[in-house]
This record gives sequence, structure tokens and C-alpha cells, in this order.
Amino acid sequence: MNLVKKLLLVSCFFLIPVIACQTLSLPLLQNLNHTPAPLSTALNIDKTVIQSSPSPGPSFTPDLVSLEDSLVALYDKVNPGVVAIRVLTEDGSGLGSGFVIDHQGHIITNYHVIEGITDLEVDFPSGNKTRGETIGTDKDSDLAVIKVDLPTEELFPLPLGDSSMIHVGQTVIAIGNPFGLNGTMTVGIISASGRTLRSLHEAPGGGLFTAGDIIQTDAAINPGNSGGPLLNLNGDVIGINRAIRTLNFTTAEEPLNSGVGFAIAINIVKRVIPDLISKGYYDYPYLGISSLDDISLIEQEALGLPRATGAYITSITPNSPAEKAGLHSGTRTTAIPFLNSGGDLIIAVDEQPVIVFGDLLSYLLNNKGPGDTVTLTILRADKELQVDLTLGKRP
Repeated sequence: MNLVKKLLLVSCFFLIPVIACQTLSLPLLQNLNHTPAPLSTALNIDKTVIQSSPSPGPSFTPDLVSLEDSLVALYDKVNPGVVAIRVLTEDGSGLGSGFVIDHQGHIITNYHVIEGITDLEVDFPSGNKTRGETIGTDKDSDLAVIKVDLPTEELFPLPLGDSSMIHVGQTVIAIGNPFGLNGTMTVGIISASGRTLRSLHEAPGGGLFTAGDIIQTDAAINPGNSGGPLLNLNGDVIGINRAIRTLNFTTAEEPLNSGVGFAIAINIVKRVIPDLISKGYYDYPYLGISSLDDISLIEQEALGLPRATGAYITSITPNSPAEKAGLHSGTRTTAIPFLNSGGDLIIAVDEQPVIVFGDLLSYLLNNKGPGDTVTLTILRADKELQVDLTLGKRP
């Protein structure tokens, strides 16, 4: 197994999202000794124009000492529960991260960290090293649960937060083992929420299912961070670091952080993990549709849609819940290759607005399971309709 995976997603800049785990090879480090010119010099500012009187409005002076003390205390509290996961596969050795969730020895990490392993070691900050056993895996959200056999006093479970309460701009902290540098802490913000990524679960007829409710962050995440916690300033885990999107690679073809990282929202994890522990797998709700992630004005015009928000159905899987509920996909060719008009536009689910496909997916993953019924509000030929649909489980 190659632990440096490239999750090929389409973007206008051909960016490459890469799973953030690694084989054990370290990059060359470059010393950056550069003193920038003063801002006024760099921008060629005429200082005589700048007056000494301040502009009206509030002034914000962050208490950096208090923030520093908080981060130091947070690290001391949390790091004992973060582990390094070393694996052997047929392709060689690899490294990822994980963290303890209870005193029974259960550890969460990414599925891709332990995929195809022949041997598994878990290293603790205390110096303890032990073998681990994989007891449950989930390709849809890229999760795995490992069990270790250690005394209770050697285990430091991390508290799980509530990812429904996060906000863009909120400070977050990542702790993990980038490039084998154990116990590394980085700080950033939540850049966005409700993102989608391709999962590792193949869908019927080809392609991959979509993983939803993904947090985007600019906290530095690099190979080896996979499976480690993304935390808020209270020390609560709000996400599990999964992947980065980058164009930058080392000479060993390892991806480098570009400020665009992705983490699995912890509320998804809290739904999945109990089933992984009890039965080894988790069943996801299933519609059986493919949809545009976001609708551009160009696509709206080509499709003849009354609005550019919602989840436009591009295809429907035969015998799926969507087909049984009578939903329509596009069938008429347009000026855009491979994009057909005439499909339904989902604009709400159970009266919750759907602005983009990720909104629909996040709602289903966080609130519904196989066998549950949802009410979809759709636009079909400029008419608004209500469609009741009973969810299946992903095949």
C-alpha cells in the first residue's frame, strides 16, 4: 500500500488533494533568513500623507501572553492522548497519527493509515510502545478504530467536542507526527465547513462515494498528521485530520502543506465509532444520486434552471431510493459536454435549505440512517414539489 495517496478532485486550478500520511523519508530543510523591507518602503508609501490621528472605530489588542499560556496548557493537557501509529505493509513502512478515546484502549485514526497493513505499532508520548489490533474500519469517512491492551493509568482519552458549533475564523490546533516528528503542534483557523471529498468506498457502476461534512483548515497538516486530532481552544476534538490539497512536493514526492487541509467533522465520528467498536462497520444513508457540487451561472443557464443554488441531479442509480421515489436526472444534451438538462433541483431536505450538494450530504450524515424517511423539496420544470424518500444503505 502506498500511504501517500492522491485524491484526485476536479478544480479549476488542477489542485491535488493528498492523503496526509507518509512513508518514512524526511525532506531537506531550508533555512529561511530573510529580513523584509519596512512596509512603507516595500509599498513606496509617502509618509507625509499619513496623519497621526487614528481613524474612528474599535481597536483590538490581542492578549498574546494569555493566548500563549493557553496554548502551552492545552498542549500539556492533550498531547499525552495523541499517539504515533507505525505500520508495515507490502510496500514498506509508514507513519500516521491517532488519539485515545476511552480507558478501554480504543484509538481513532484514518482508514488509509492502516489499509493493507501486515504489522501495527502504537507509540505513546510517555515512551510506551505496544502492538495494536484493528477492530473496525470505515472507507466512507476514512476512519478506523485500533485497540491496545494497556493499563488504565497509561491511557489519556481526549474529549470529543461538537462540530455543529464551529465557526469560520475559529482558532484550531492540530497535533500529530508530520514527517515522523512526533508530538508536533500547529495552529490555524477554520477556513470553511461542510466541504466534500471523495471517499475510499467504490460506488456501484464505478467512481467513489462522497464523504461529507468536512472541515477545511489552514493549520499546517503534512504527511504523518493523518488520523490526529483537530482541536478547539478548550482542548476538545472537533475533527480528525485527513488530507491536504497541494501542488508542492518534496524530492521524495511527499506532499507539502499549502494552507488547505481537511478534517472529518467529529459529529460524524461520534455517529460512526460506536458501530465500528461494536460490529466493525457503519451503514451510511443512501440516496442513489450524483449531483453537481456547486452550480455556476454558466451551468444554470445551460440547464435552464430558475436558480443557481441547490443540488442538481445529474444521474440516478437504478433501483436506488431516488429512482423508487420518482426523482428525475438530466436527459437532454446541453452546450456543456456530459451535462444534461431536465433533472430535478433539490432545494431543501426536511425544510432545511440546500444551497450546495454538501448541505444535503451533511444533513443526511449527521441526522439520518438507513430506513429513515426524508422529505425533499425539489424544483421540476419551474414547479416546486415535495417528495418523500426512504433512505437505503450504501451498497
